[in-house]
Amino acid sequence: MNAWRTTPTSSCAGSDVGDGSVTVWLRQHECVEKLNMHAILSASAGQEQLLTELLVTYAKIPVLIGELISVEIWKHKIFPVLCQLEDFKPRNTFPIYVVLHHEASIINLLETVFFHKEICESAEDSILDLIDYCHRKLTLLIARSANRQTVTPVGLRPEDLASPSSMQELQKQAETMEFEISLKALSVLRFITDQVESLPLSALTRMLNTHNLPCLLVELVEHCPWSCREAGKLRKFENGMWHVVPPEDQVKMTKLDGQVWLALLNLLLSPECQHKYHFDGFNKSQLLKLRAFLTDVLMDQLPNLVEMQRFLSHLAMTEPAPPKKDLILEQVPIIWDHILKKNTGKWEAIAKHQVKHVFSPTKEELKLQAHR
Repeated sequence: MNAWRTTPTSSCAGSDVGDGSVTVWLRQHECVEKLNMHAILSASAGQEQLLTELLVTYAKIPVLIGELISVEIWKHKIFPVLCQLEDFKPRNTFPIYVVLHHEASIINLLETVFFHKEICESAEDSILDLIDYCHRKLTLLIARSANRQTVTPVGLRPEDLASPSSMQELQKQAETMEFEISLKALSVLRFITDQVESLPLSALTRMLNTHNLPCLLVELVEHCPWSCREAGKLRKFENGMWHVVPPEDQVKMTKLDGQVWLALLNLLLSPECQHKYHFDGFNKSQLLKLRAFLTDVLMDQLPNLVEMQRFLSHLAMTEPAPPKKDLILEQVPIIWDHILKKNTGKWEAIAKHQVKHVFSPTKEELKLQAHR
């Protein structure tokens, strides 16, 4: 924990990248990787309390969220420029892979620890940034599904990262990671909705009205991006792989299905959310689409959905609520906007700077990174 004296955002999203800051960032990435593994092992053993207390005590959840968004912006603003630079022919793309993988490591860590109420509360104002992050990921997930795009996992071997075509391979790997990161973001969002009673009012407003997450979740139920049919066989994405589902298991609810339904239960049935959400004509018509999916088989697997069925039956018989005219003073997230404003118009210059100072390491530096 002592290695996290500052957030590593400047190492990836800023232009002030020097040799020292790269070393610091790599050390902090190593810390995240170790924390991630420790969190997984602790959770599997039911002994995650110590790690949870450390993350809360040292206020590291806002740090992680800031770093998560920083790398997300790097991936969308810097990485495409690196791929298009004609004079950038890296002998080894491992350093770029490390940055791409950093986002996956952080979201995996957050997924593991956000189950705990104190973790969610310790995010403080940065919870708004995390809600926005999850919304962006789920929107991309739905868009990919609507375009009938499925992702096939791409495994990169060490020799792939050193081959002339490795930048193209790296782009394929980034696309695969983006899909899996989005699924992790769904789980994080569901854990956030578990705490609607203790969330700040601005977070509820963000989820229910700014982003209309209930309707977004309805689209996930409809499109189910982690399920597809190929050659007449049903395939579902679980545990990082696509699996062919045998006929007898096709009606079984997956973990991802459960996350969507639990988030919907939290956002639609809690008194705090019902008071805040706008049940207008459009939202009502979207929510009522859920009734077609609430089969007896599904409700047997998640009995709480019986309450959802009752709620939707009542909603169907009520008139849409008139628009609310409340005076709204809304707190807004700052991390995303701050990074974009600071670096707008500088992306290509930052990319070229990083080519020279970050992504063209010597053989000795590569060996050191590989050992980490």
